[in-house]
Amino acid sequence: MTGSREYPERPVVGVGGVVIAEGRALLIRRGHPPLEGEWSIPGGTLEVGETLLDAVRRELAEETGIEVRVGELIEAFERIFPDGEGQPKYHFVILDYLCEAIRGTARAGSDVTDVAWAAESELQNFSLTPTATRVLNKAFRMTRQLDGRAGSAH
Repeated sequence: MTGSREYPERPVVGVGGVVIAEGRALLIRRGHPPLEGEWSIPGGTLEVGETLLDAVRRELAEETGIEVRVGELIEAFERIFPDGEGQPKYHFVILDYLCEAIRGTARAGSDVTDVAWAAESELQNFSLTPTATRVLNKAFRMTRQLDGRAGSAH
């Protein structure tokens, strides 16, 4: 699979799922390039014939063992990783969604070497990319808004 991601003919569509439970976000440590060894949001690439939401569910199950209900889109952005000569070695268009854990226990699965749950105040301890930090902070804000709406309904 690596060959199709490196030096692609066109951008590759990626999806991610931010799971927040009990005030903590689920993070994964990537096992393959790009960002190998780095903490990040769980996710991967869209397969032909797969919907975005199905891809989020599949990737979260594969990488973390957590079955999720996919909610609102948090953000869409692109990541371009140039090689030493300035050519795009990787080019992803990524859509990250807010997710709710339905069942399962977090564990490192495919393409992942470790998992962790982090409170918003602990994110800086994981050396996340600025983009991942921005998406996670936005997800925490969205969760607080959703919790506020649910609380006001009772």
